[in-house]
Amino acid sequence: MEEGLIEESESGNSCTDEAAPALIAVHPTESSVVVAVGSELRIFDLKGDSAVSPLDELGGPHHSASIRAISFSSDGELFASAGDDKIIKIWKTDSWNCIRTVQSEKKVSAVSISQDSQYVTFADKFGVVWIVSLKEDRDTKAVPILGHYCSIITSMKFSPDGRFIATADRDYKIRITVFPRNALKGAHEIQSFCLGHTDFVSCLAFVCSQDQSKGFLLSGGGDLTVRLWDYISGSLLYTCALDDKAGILEASEIEENDKRAVTDICASSDGSLISVAVQGFNGVMLLSCDLVAKTLSFVKNVSMEKSFIPTSLVLVSSKERLWTVMGASNLTSSDLNNNNQRLLTRVRIISFLQKDPLDSCSRDPALLEDSQVPGGEKLLMQLQGCLDAAAQEAAFAAAAAAVRTSLQNMMIKKQYSVERRELRKRNRNDKKIKS
Repeated sequence: MEEGLIEESESGNSCTDEAAPALIAVHPTESSVVVAVGSELRIFDLKGDSAVSPLDELGGPHHSASIRAISFSSDGELFASAGDDKIIKIWKTDSWNCIRTVQSEKKVSAVSISQDSQYVTFADKFGVVWIVSLKEDRDTKAVPILGHYCSIITSMKFSPDGRFIATADRDYKIRITVFPRNALKGAHEIQSFCLGHTDFVSCLAFVCSQDQSKGFLLSGGGDLTVRLWDYISGSLLYTCALDDKAGILEASEIEENDKRAVTDICASSDGSLISVAVQGFNGVMLLSCDLVAKTLSFVKNVSMEKSFIPTSLVLVSSKERLWTVMGASNLTSSDLNNNNQRLLTRVRIISFLQKDPLDSCSRDPALLEDSQVPGGEKLLMQLQGCLDAAAQEAAFAAAAAAVRTSLQNMMIKKQYSVERRELRKRNRNDKKIKS
């Protein structure tokens, strides 16, 4: 990959050129839900049945550009958000007050919180992973912990036992790094590389059954596969190709130069249920994972309205509910709600009813109507920006097109002449002398 390749939007004011997909995150106990769209965090407190406005009593800057990554801690006490404005904000979820704002030299592509909630890691678009200690004073700066050699990091997850960090990139690689005891001094021990994808890797998810101490890793990517890994050894255990599932790639529906990809993946804690979002597919694909046999199998597609193509998924195992959202930042004013010019999103929930209590795989998915959604109209108004979502098909069509273009621009490498490459190197912000 050419040096400086991904810094095209770092110079000038082009940070708003690329659309960012709407993201959704749900508290581990489903006590609150967050949708990020554009620079806005939309929070709904399900426990208190009310919308929440995040606060920063420390006087730190608010997000001013598209948010690209959000994450709850495993205990739900912390929440992190980061994106194109090069800031990472860390929030206490009991008050939704910001306890730390961290500056990044580059735009941020991924964020994660350690299992013990003592550290926040984030990846910038130059492929470096940084770490911030929450045990130290507020003035503690982020320090680099590991890098991916100038490749965009697309996903970053801590293993359930907290011993490893898994990072995926657009150069087809997944790296498993040992998370050190003294994390601020860097992570220098690579446990394994998980190699096998033939295109960019877009998303990761860990799975671990309750009766097994050993976990596994799931990945999805631009080759339209979901893969199961033994991440300790880096061994590929199973590949599930999605291009022939339920005809989602019918030739009549594929636009010229369009590229299908797995855009998001999430799994129940025991791995028995896997939900997959595919670019251009109006619904969610369901897979099952047999951790004993180490196999993946296709279960069914849950189709939604034609205009709904999920941009983010999260599965709350304790409630047997899959939360999905569709939306994008940086739409034109004609695509927005004419009443308040808010960016529109659409939230849909799939509930899983277990038909056989003795069989964890026997779940019957049901798409909830808006009247059945936890939090009802108040939640939908807060997270979506509008209740009349059915009348906003033009906005959602624009969102789907914007996200598709953004994904292709970010994941597919551009080719430059030698002269153009040298010019881009000279214009990199991190090479400029700071006054």
